[in-house]
Amino acid sequence: MPMRDLFVAMVKEEWRIHATMAGNLGFGLFPVMIAAFSFMGAWILPLFLEIVPASLLAFIVHAMFALMGVMVGSFGIMGREFMNRRFGQASLIAYSSRSLPLSERTIFATFVAKDVLFYLFLWVIPAVAGIAAAAPFIGMEPAFPLLLLVTFSLSFLEGLAVVFFLSTLYARSPRIAGAILAAGAVAVALASLAGIGPAMLLPPYAFLLAPGILPLAASLALIGIPAAVSIAWATIEYPDAARRYPNSFDGLSDRLSLFSRPWLTAKDALDLRRSEGGIAKIIFSFLMPLGLVWVFLSVLFRFIPGLSPLIVFAVLLGVISSTTYNWLTEFDTFSAYAFLPVDVRTVITGKLQSYGVINLVSLAVLILAAAAAGDAGAVVPAVLAFLSVSAYSLAVTVRLTGLYPSVMLYQVRVFLLYLAAISPALLVLIFVSILDPWYAAGSVVLLPAAWFLLDRAMLRWTAFDMPSY
Repeated sequence: MPMRDLFVAMVKEEWRIHATMAGNLGFGLFPVMIAAFSFMGAWILPLFLEIVPASLLAFIVHAMFALMGVMVGSFGIMGREFMNRRFGQASLIAYSSRSLPLSERTIFATFVAKDVLFYLFLWVIPAVAGIAAAAPFIGMEPAFPLLLLVTFSLSFLEGLAVVFFLSTLYARSPRIAGAILAAGAVAVALASLAGIGPAMLLPPYAFLLAPGILPLAASLALIGIPAAVSIAWATIEYPDAARRYPNSFDGLSDRLSLFSRPWLTAKDALDLRRSEGGIAKIIFSFLMPLGLVWVFLSVLFRFIPGLSPLIVFAVLLGVISSTTYNWLTEFDTFSAYAFLPVDVRTVITGKLQSYGVINLVSLAVLILAAAAAGDAGAVVPAVLAFLSVSAYSLAVTVRLTGLYPSVMLYQVRVFLLYLAAISPALLVLIFVSILDPWYAAGSVVLLPAAWFLLDRAMLRWTAFDMPSY
């Protein structure tokens, strides 16, 4: 099979996976929605520039595209298991090295090329197209969107390449992968404490500020070297070792007897611990955006000193922590429980209780951040804001997506409703905290709303029949 045919087949496969879950029209409109958001953001850009420096906004956007690359590249850690559990007997071309006369290296290189082009057209190019459409109305130079296309693409590819490298290394040696990830986090933290600017941490952003050979070479090196190592060490098809575990379900259920559904919470805990990547994949997906938030806030507070660092951190932490619910629903569907005497309400309740346990880690992170910040006066409102935002964000997610958040958020209508429900509350909390951090304690009004949304979610998803894949 020529590589061209393999590439085309992989692109069709990627489209069909998303279209099966979100519908052809729903998924096809996703880049249109990205372009529309980008156009509106560029249209009101002059208003933002009166408050926030252009360099800060540019850094935020480039960091977001790097995070998108991280999300796409995470396939290497959980892709095989996700497909096995979510799609049953379906098989991806990426895992067909034993049935096709192609090497793992060839298949993986084609897979990387497919991911690069597919998601550039899904995320990056629509975003730049929206900015280009708004350029004549805001006095932007016609050539500037072309520069943004280069730097946005480089940021996205940087995140993609780094995570492909880490996931490939993880398949070879989880300990080495963890050590490299920890060393990188420490290096970024030390650089931030040393006052090294964000341009040094994100070369594509530096290239935007001052186009030149050095930042371009640094960007290409951060993309090319990890990608080359990933392809050279590619391990897609390897035998699954037989796994045997002692029966710890009963004992764990007894220890979780405080919950109304201890057996479901115990099942979630065992699923996460025994799945590929274990608890580490949750920690990674939690710490990566949290690290970007830390860098973002360290830059933001230089320009807007009136903000309460702890309150803003607590609000954003609440949203990030709510995404761990995705992991609890990632690898199974309700059909797995269909032969048991349980209903959807029971399963969702169990997932919520599991989320409550995991969310204690986020609360501990907030307390550590409060101790490091030394802002004792803002601790109580920060904790209240975190708990309220976390509960509300989770309730919105459950109401809109039920047991299928990673699937249904790709539907344009659902994604827009999610943003419309959460964004106003976050903005209000952040801006009122400028007047007085204690105003953020008013976020407790979100708790009754969260309770109402969860109650409605139980009714909705009990009657919902999710199509099989």
